[in-house]
Amino acid sequence: MYKLIVLVGMCGSGKSTVSEFLSSKKINNPYKVIHFGEITMNELSKLNMSINEKNERYMREELRRIYGMEAYAKLSIPLIVESLKKSNTVVDGLYSWSEYKILKEKFDNIIIVNVYTNKKLRYYRLKNRKVRPLTNIESEQRDISEIENIEKGGPIAFADYVLVNNGTKEELIANIFSNIIKT
Repeated sequence: MYKLIVLVGMCGSGKSTVSEFLSSKKINNPYKVIHFGEITMNELSKLNMSINEKNERYMREELRRIYGMEAYAKLSIPLIVESLKKSNTVVDGLYSWSEYKILKEKFDNIIIVNVYTNKKLRYYRLKNRKVRPLTNIESEQRDISEIENIEKGGPIAFADYVLVNNGTKEELIANIFSNIIKT
């Protein structure tokens, strides 16, 4: 049976770094990555909307208005099922408590991993990232929106594991090996 790891964490915590590593050739049996955020980008593209924090927030909330708070899980379940037939799978970007509940109900072998980075460091990383950088104010607004509008706190609190990412990338990778790959 293949593993299903689902990553949760606030923006800038390092979820993408973890999923990139798990899908790399640096480990035996690399994971296939399913990005919940890709749904947002695809929908924005269909509507010819610019990729920016304001439009991304709008689309995340609009999809949840249309499909319910479990929107991203619902829309991704067929992809996850197909992926698990062939390989270990990592889902990058669990957001809501409703998504958490639907995934826990659907998949017996699910492992929820909270990637945690302290707020000050996350905001620094978000401000300095090459793709879609955010100001400190935008980062704080996104945090508040995800907590208040998208129920993000629940899955973080109920994670099976916490990967602390307050150091270097090498320290994070060592943490992945010692805490996640061995499970």
